[in-house]
Amino acid sequence: MKRMYNIEVDCANCANKMEEAANRTEGVKNAVVNFMTLKMAVEFEEGVDAKEVMKRVLANCRKVEDDCEIYL
Repeated sequence: MKRMYNIEVDCANCANKMEEAANRTEGVKNAVVNFMTLKMAVEFEEGVDAKEVMKRVLANCRKVEDDCEIYL
């Protein structure tokens, strides 16, 4: 399952950090952040609860960029 999320981030470097953090999150198969459109595309592992995984993604992203936002 793949979903698109709106994000808020200040710079391209921060967006890259968010992408790396999202990809390290359990339950995420692949995540891509587009700084220009302020969107994050997330492909989930089979059988996971996307809402729960995205809560962990947001927590992991805030560890590397504390003022970022993902609109769930």
